[in-house]
Amino acid sequence: MTLHELNRAGPAARLAARAKRAAVADLTERARRVAAVAAQFADDVDRAGRFPAEAIAAAKAEGLMGVMAPKSLGGEGASLSELSDICYTLGQACASTAMIYAMHQVKIACVVRHGMDSAWIRAFLRLLTNEQMLVASSTTEGGGGGNVRSSEAPVEREGSRFTLTRDATVISYGAQADAIVTTARRAADASASDQVLVVLLASDYTLEPTLSWDALGMRGTCSGGFNLVASGDAAQIMTTPYEAIHAQSMVPAAHVLWSSAWAGIAAGAVERARKYVRKAMRGGGDLPPSAPYFSKATASLRALRALIVAVVERYEAIADDPDALSTMEFQTAISLLKVDASELAVQTVMSAMRVGGLSSYRNDTDVSIGRHLRDVLSSPIMINNDRILGNVATATLLGEVAGSLRS
Repeated sequence: MTLHELNRAGPAARLAARAKRAAVADLTERARRVAAVAAQFADDVDRAGRFPAEAIAAAKAEGLMGVMAPKSLGGEGASLSELSDICYTLGQACASTAMIYAMHQVKIACVVRHGMDSAWIRAFLRLLTNEQMLVASSTTEGGGGGNVRSSEAPVEREGSRFTLTRDATVISYGAQADAIVTTARRAADASASDQVLVVLLASDYTLEPTLSWDALGMRGTCSGGFNLVASGDAAQIMTTPYEAIHAQSMVPAAHVLWSSAWAGIAAGAVERARKYVRKAMRGGGDLPPSAPYFSKATASLRALRALIVAVVERYEAIADDPDALSTMEFQTAISLLKVDASELAVQTVMSAMRVGGLSSYRNDTDVSIGRHLRDVLSSPIMINNDRILGNVATATLLGEVAGSLRS
């Protein structure tokens, strides 16, 4: 709202806008405090491949876990753009912390948007905000690889109860989570794409480790594999088909928040490159020969940030219109955000590394970018870009064929 609009809107609107600005500033400051903790332990988290316990504890202490829940349930009604800024801030300090927070909020976005008609889900959100629970995601399974729109394991219903046994090849921070939100086939006789989303409390399931996590980067996400065995009340199975949840909430939230975390990693690398340039100029007064790469890094970071902001604004403009969210045009745009953002993030970090040369390549300097590069290289393969581009191409071609048949 512009100043002119505020003046015309009257005292109530001005007070509301002021309160909104204060709330955003408060979220920003809380995120910065968490990022300061995350930065202290980021190198150790990376070296040890351990969960960033200190940073997530700080996020819980700052009340950041349930900010997307409605105020009526103890949350703050935070928007996707506000969550995007938090992920960006955390990404500058510790990639694993940022990605864990992003994945947690993706599941909350799905539950908030599609579960508010359920008394069980509303109670879950109250519990989440009261206890600052950490929620994990289980969408990758068995032979399905990264195809989250296909489930092998079905929910087996018996009266008001259900059981679920799932070969979850990846559950990031599963062992540290307080709850898991998982996809599953609707029933034993349902097709693999006829899916539901199930909300599980830690008391509802057991996890048997099946795959360890010793990766190049994002080491603190602890993305191991597990055999998930769960049972619970049928009310924990969300009634909205996962197909709709996937298009309207899962993909938009995931691609925006993941991209924001990657942008944060890139921004952290650019800051280290800036530090190298300043140190070089203090030593001799001239720009180092590699300075043009700093210009490239800052330009690609600006492009990355602008891309995310544009897509978030587009999403929030149609967020209350399920039909608009489900159009091929929007689905293509939100899918390509992930592809374009990941490529830009890698490009930015690579340019930043070339600014410092060997100093940035080494692991034992204060301008090292090795961790940033290893972490950001996960971005093109986290739901592989080739799979996304193939799906977009298929959808576009099918749409063109359908259009020609109608004409």
